[in-house]
Amino acid sequence: MTRLPILTFVSLVIAVTILFTTTVVGAAPPKEIEACGGTLPLVFTDDFEDGADSWEPTDANAWKLFDEEDGKAYGLTQRVSKYKPPHRSPHNISLIKDVKVADFVLTFRVKSTLDTGGHRDACVFFNYQDPANFYYVHMGARPDPHSGQIMIVDDAPRKAMTQNKNQVPWDDEWHQVKVVRCTADGSIKIYFDDMETPIMEATNKEFGAGRIGIGSFDDMNNYDDVVLYGK
Repeated sequence: MTRLPILTFVSLVIAVTILFTTTVVGAAPPKEIEACGGTLPLVFTDDFEDGADSWEPTDANAWKLFDEEDGKAYGLTQRVSKYKPPHRSPHNISLIKDVKVADFVLTFRVKSTLDTGGHRDACVFFNYQDPANFYYVHMGARPDPHSGQIMIVDDAPRKAMTQNKNQVPWDDEWHQVKVVRCTADGSIKIYFDDMETPIMEATNKEFGAGRIGIGSFDDMNNYDDVVLYGK
């Protein structure tokens, strides 16, 4: 067996490490992606290293920046904030400022910071028109008619559009989430860790272009590395 000289081997290890770091870990997202039968441009990113000024929370006192091992994260400080929605729907919402999209692909990392059992959740809000009209996905640990479903708030208390049976495997680690919304066919697809197979799907054409947000019904999470493509 041919043995590499020690210096050559060390140089190879360093080169591979640098390549991995720059192309995978530190890579900037592409300027556009193919989705919804066309091309969606990159419209927003945030890793929270410069703060959270790009976000509009329903209760600013319920959110703050946290120090994580790999930098800053944006998260909740309490389960139930002072925000009172007009209809039965989540209490903890933070919306991206000055961005409205119809078709979109959203990705981010999330970590649950409090184990509250079967309804332990994180939420994504999308096609948000106003506090009484929007979609959201409730990624609850154990599904039931009010947990682990894609919901609609349409001038009435939230209503499930799905009959999902898939559990969301929360623990104390970071997880990856992707939401894909295409308005032409009304499709909504939610991915959790597995970016190829949706954990939930629904079809609805009620709401078009609207705002995007993160949060929880009444739980606590940290969020990071938000990337949004859309039109």
